[in-house]
Amino acid sequence: MSVERQLKEQFAENREIVDALLADGSEPDAEYTIEHHFSATNFDRLEKAAVDAFKLGFEVNDAEEMELDDGSVIFCFDAIAHHKLETPLLDKACEQLIQLAVKQKVDYDGWGTYFVGDEADAEDDDDEFEDDDFDEDDADSFH
Repeated sequence: MSVERQLKEQFAENREIVDALLADGSEPDAEYTIEHHFSATNFDRLEKAAVDAFKLGFEVNDAEEMELDDGSVIFCFDAIAHHKLETPLLDKACEQLIQLAVKQKVDYDGWGTYFVGDEADAEDDDDEFEDDDFDEDDADSFH
């Protein structure tokens, strides 16, 4: 796939993801942690991509080794940014990182972030279950 086509598809995906998060109630003015995903079968190339991403101002986490379903091994890392969930910022970052991936011959696998808002806080509260919250009469309602 050409770089131009990849950028066009990524920009469309950026809009879709941002629209979906905001439509679900994620905070429009919050600062988000954006994780841009990279992978490669060649560790040296991936390492060079990580250095380049760092030079562009991204935080870079340690590379991890993953075994795929077919038994092959890939290496991956995330280039991390912190900013508002705004399409122009995402488009700029994606353009820089896709070009970096092409230069270093690694794969840019898109980006991800987390929902920011009251629902996320409520889910965290739900995870905090204590034994004295359990009511024997409610036992039949658990699955």
